[in-house]
Amino acid sequence: MIMKTKVILSAIMMFVAFSLQAQTSERYIEVTGTSEIEIVPDKIHYIVEIREYFEEEFDGKSKPEEYHTKVPLSRIEQGLRKNLAEAGIPQDAIRTQEIGDYWRKQGQDFLVSKQFDITLTDFKQIDEIVGRIDTKGINTMRIGELENKNMLAYHQKGKIDALKAAQRKAAYLVEALGKKLGGVIRIVEGNNMNDISFAQSNVMSSNVASFDSFRTIKKNYSMLVRFEIVD
Repeated sequence: MIMKTKVILSAIMMFVAFSLQAQTSERYIEVTGTSEIEIVPDKIHYIVEIREYFEEEFDGKSKPEEYHTKVPLSRIEQGLRKNLAEAGIPQDAIRTQEIGDYWRKQGQDFLVSKQFDITLTDFKQIDEIVGRIDTKGINTMRIGELENKNMLAYHQKGKIDALKAAQRKAAYLVEALGKKLGGVIRIVEGNNMNDISFAQSNVMSSNVASFDSFRTIKKNYSMLVRFEIVD
């Protein structure tokens, strides 16, 4: 029984040694393939933050210590919703995102702010909004998340394109050495990065028409692929 066990162990050790030798003599090429897909969004989240302010801030003569007529948040919101309705934005497309306080100076009142997530379907709607709202109560406006209902299909296409790019790269490299590309040994998915539109925070320079080239979702994909090299 002891002799039989020794024979089995010896056979296992020989098999392991043979496997290690086969791995070290394996010939392969490992390359990274990349791809980029540009997607036109069909859902745009436009973020608008309103904030209380003092009427004296805009009279052109009062000093900060003379500010005392505060415009309430409810009035600013009412005006914003009216402007949005005039721009063709339905009320169910407007969602309150967060409410907060803004500390001005010691001894002065808190100014309450409120942020809205407005769901749009076209960038032209932003032009309509910017052209209608009263910027006195607007603290920031920016584009948030961009979405597309076929995003999963775009992901799949981007990854496949990256794989094919890796295969083409590996093929011409090994052919330059007089070899041929064999089968795939392994595939490692890279860190797929998103480049989503732009952030717009300065209310006074909200010329949305000047950002035409940034109105898409750009997604980058990479695949690390190892191929066998054959004669």
